[in-house]
Order: sequence, then C-alpha cells, then structure tokens
Amino acid sequence: MIGTVARTKTTDFGAPDARGPWDEEPPSSAELERQVGILRTAWAYFDRVVATSPQALRKGPRGGGRDRDAIADHVREAERAYAPKVGTRVPPRTPWPAQRDLLAGALLDGSSDTPWPLGYGLRRITWYVLDHAWEIEDRRD
Repeated sequence: MIGTVARTKTTDFGAPDARGPWDEEPPSSAELERQVGILRTAWAYFDRVVATSPQALRKGPRGGGRDRDAIADHVREAERAYAPKVGTRVPPRTPWPAQRDLLAGALLDGSSDTPWPLGYGLRRITWYVLDHAWEIEDRRD
C-alpha cells in the first residue's frame, strides 16, 4: 500500500515512525507469514554482514560511530525493547536466536492488543535490522 502520513522528527531522520490507517488492518495469515519470512531474511542478512565485516569500522567525518560489535549489540537491545510493543517479553539473558524466535512467534500470533499494530511492528523491526546492516556495510574499509 502507498499512502502519506504526517512527518515527525523521526521520519525526518529517515526512520519509519508514523503509522497510517493501513497499519490498523490486520494482515491475513498468509501475508503475516510472508512478512515474518522477510524479517527472518533480514536477520540472516544482518548476521552475514556482521560475520563478514571487520570489528573496527571506518569512523564518520567527525571521528564518531560505533564499531561492528557495538552496532550488533545495539540492534539486539533494540529488538528486546521492541518485543513488548508487538506482544511479548524477552527474559533477561535470552540468547539472540531465541529472542528472535520470541519476536517472530509474537508477530505470527497476531495479537491485536499491542502498542504497535502488526504491520507497523513488522515494518519497523525489519527496517531497523536492514538499516544497521547497511550502516556496517557502508563503513567497512
């Protein structure tokens, strides 16, 4: 679906923050499976990028920026923070693969009583993973 939403400081930064009316419509089970499959593909891509990138990444023009492992830690913690927004909780010290399984399971369960509608949650989490994979790729020497 293509639509227009009001801009926010987050969308000005380039992140999906605004929700449209299409986000309130629950996806069919087939569409939900398809989108969770896309998220799993994004996770696999992120993992490949991390595995094939050097630990030290090129710094930004002002000398800043995280290295590979710090970005991976950041993504893992963001996914943990997103979990309650899509209807699950990640217990402390949950291994990352199990954390992702919890997230995917919650999304596939399709609860409508969550802070984030399913479509938005899927789009936001998938974008986040890919955005950070691309950041790592862009900053490899």
